[in-house]
Amino acid sequence: MSKTQRAIKKIEKRVATNVTKGFGSVLKSIGNVFVRTFKLFDSKLTIMIVPHSQSKVVNFQTNVFALFLGILLFIGILTSFFYYNHRSVSANMEISNLMDQNRQTLASLDELRDENANLFQAAKRFQTSLSQSLSLLGIDQVKSNSDVSTSNSDLSSLFTSTEMAQGTSREVADIKELTTYLEDAVKPIEQIGKMLKTQQNLFTEIPSICPVKNPNYHISMAFGPNLHPINGTWYIHKGLDFSTWRSGDAVLATASGQVVTVGFDNSFGNYIIIKHNHGMYTRYAHLNSFRVKKGQTVDQGDIIGTIGNTGVSTGPHLHYEVHIGSDVVDPAKYININLSK
Repeated sequence: MSKTQRAIKKIEKRVATNVTKGFGSVLKSIGNVFVRTFKLFDSKLTIMIVPHSQSKVVNFQTNVFALFLGILLFIGILTSFFYYNHRSVSANMEISNLMDQNRQTLASLDELRDENANLFQAAKRFQTSLSQSLSLLGIDQVKSNSDVSTSNSDLSSLFTSTEMAQGTSREVADIKELTTYLEDAVKPIEQIGKMLKTQQNLFTEIPSICPVKNPNYHISMAFGPNLHPINGTWYIHKGLDFSTWRSGDAVLATASGQVVTVGFDNSFGNYIIIKHNHGMYTRYAHLNSFRVKKGQTVDQGDIIGTIGNTGVSTGPHLHYEVHIGSDVVDPAKYININLSK
């Protein structure tokens, strides 16, 4: 073996010896730490409880490990108590909020049910009006898709049904039925619209609107038997008297036609007569002023004069008549007015 190899061998032995010694020193140090720690935790302690009175002193022995473990256990129990107490308070608050929301939801549900009941009352009135209108116009009435064999009672299945699908509330089922009915009602209403559109000219040729433009009017005297406002005797009043409590309010042509008379009469005062198609005439009396001339063609809704107090009159008003041929008829049959106004 050469000198170099012998030198390497010595170095290796020296390094191995030093590593072994160092590792042994580390293990020894760790062991000393464990021993000292064990001795520390195993140290004996005496705890004495000395009362202020002359009672017997209470003392007991323990070691550091048991005391440390007891302290950790106490801290753990105390921490758990505060944690779960906080969770309990939060849970109670959440439950309280949920109860409040539940009460609000129940109140909203009651309100919804009330509105649903009002909706069905309105639907009943709508059904009756639509059925009457369809009958007068000769249009087939609405039939429910859910029961085609049912007669033209429209909403009969909706208002008499007592069997509901399981899991579906009464309100939801009723609303679905109402939706179906309204969808079916669209077609006859469209037919009514088409009919009105085709008959639009006819409506403008009959006296079908109120002759007074001011909506704040009242009927001071109706058509038919009345006491004369001047001599107090009974007589047949041949028209309607419209009063707005003042002169100067606009008077409208109630139908399209031609002005045949613009004049003055001791009884009617300033008056206008318009000739319409189908043998109809309208008279507007006690006027304050004229806005048309004899022979002029007017459209329904045109202003022809103003309310006045001319002729035999006790105050500003419009005396309005409708004639069919030689007969005088009640104007209220042709216009939508409230005689109690």
